[in-house]
Amino acid sequence: MSTSPFDTGLDRNAANFAPLTPISFLAWAADVYPERISGIHGERRFTWRETYQRCRRLASALRRLGVERNTTVAVMLANTPEMCEAHFAIPMAGGVINTLNTRLDAAALAFMLRHGEAKVLITDRSFSPVMAEAAAGIQLHIVDVDDPEYEGPGKRLGQWEYEALLASGDPDFAWQAPADEWDAIALSYTSGTTGDPKGVVTHHRGAYLAAVGNALAWDMPSFAVYLWSVPLFHCNGWCHAWAVAAKAGTNVYLRKVEPAAMLELIRLHRVTHFGGAPIVHTMLLNAPDSCYSGIHHAVHGYIAGAAPPLAVIEGMERRGFRITHIYGLTETYGPATICAKHPQWDELPNLERARLNGRQGVRFSTQEGMTVLDPETMQPVPADAETIGEVMYRGNLTMKGYLKNPVATEQAFAGGWFHTGDLGVLHPDGYVKIKDRSKDIIISGGENISSLEVEDAIHRHEKVLACAVVAQPDKKWGESPVAFVELKAAAEATEEELIAHCREQLAHFKCPKRVIFGAVPRTATGKIQKYVLRERVRSTAAIDV
Repeated sequence: MSTSPFDTGLDRNAANFAPLTPISFLAWAADVYPERISGIHGERRFTWRETYQRCRRLASALRRLGVERNTTVAVMLANTPEMCEAHFAIPMAGGVINTLNTRLDAAALAFMLRHGEAKVLITDRSFSPVMAEAAAGIQLHIVDVDDPEYEGPGKRLGQWEYEALLASGDPDFAWQAPADEWDAIALSYTSGTTGDPKGVVTHHRGAYLAAVGNALAWDMPSFAVYLWSVPLFHCNGWCHAWAVAAKAGTNVYLRKVEPAAMLELIRLHRVTHFGGAPIVHTMLLNAPDSCYSGIHHAVHGYIAGAAPPLAVIEGMERRGFRITHIYGLTETYGPATICAKHPQWDELPNLERARLNGRQGVRFSTQEGMTVLDPETMQPVPADAETIGEVMYRGNLTMKGYLKNPVATEQAFAGGWFHTGDLGVLHPDGYVKIKDRSKDIIISGGENISSLEVEDAIHRHEKVLACAVVAQPDKKWGESPVAFVELKAAAEATEEELIAHCREQLAHFKCPKRVIFGAVPRTATGKIQKYVLRERVRSTAAIDV
């Protein structure tokens, strides 16, 4: 084989190549904009210089606790500065950050600590009761965060208090990028509904490109002001902590999602960007008009975590918020798809614009592929907006795999694509629209019914706050739709009223046969727990696959 001159004497070296890592965004922000505000939490303010020093202190202190390459550091924290610092400091020390879901029970948390082989746990005092139980019998260094914005009960569990640990660290710690950008940066557990959750492992290269992809897709400007309504434990806060550093922006921290508090912070700090599941936007949409007083600047909102009802997108735009629909999974670093808007859509009627914006959309520019394939043949479905297939991804914004689970990893990557389990259609313009999770499609009399389509119709009723549609056993049709509906405060409605409302918008066979009123169960990230509802109606679709 002949040797090309392009392969001779042109090797990688320290001058021309560096592994990609999102830690570099923090170093850049501190070098270029050291005195700009990096974070606001209650009365506390931090600059990028201070944040960089604090992260280096923490990294050096973690090193002394034995953290090195591939050491798992678990964090059980609210959306506070310490949580953001952990996203830089732990990989600075070579470790892997494992953000724990703050609403899980002790048994699930104990499984994650053991399965991930955590050596250090950083935990907020507010979570001490559940973490004391979860960590019992596990050999761990425990670091307590005593957030001054938290005034509730909770004792310290560990040998170290966070600020004292930082004081012991070196603000000039000479951290190094990973030798290989394929090194693990994070371990995130999916929510398990049958059996144990799976541990999703992601790498430095993907985290870097996910942050860049977010900033580009959202057209995030320099010095953006980001409100932390997305839980930082969820897909590493959709990689937004790293994205904000890349734009030298400002993090505005929020321990608890409450509409009035969110809108006050948006007004007070002129927040430009925030994100949240549809329920977060629904809560904002239904906040009193008085809460919007004084908000006259442009506010951009990401909506994701579950397919949003068109009524929510339309309603938030009427409130003056610029909503962008995104989609992704834990396995794709959070958002990896965006409903990229076209200028001509602005001229369309509100409902048509909301319909277009309600699609999941197209891949991020930093993701190589995303489409809808027939999972049996692995061939693309026709771009006719009707033929259903499985949404699949490939590229840099896809996980390394599932920790200690080679069988599940092999199944997820079958055919050279990551299988999401979401069913969707491909529109003629190349935009993807999810129709349902594979386990949520309702098959009634041989006809497929999209639960999301029925939910969209119900959400357009003025009295409905939230709803979920699942299959119930039906002696005649095999399955039929049943709707669980949560009404707005003080609102009243009847089953007959909502079914009649659906019949005005849908084919009759798609309309729910029953409507059950009450609170709709959700996960910590705002996703509706349909498996709970399926169990309630003893659905034939109650078994997750």
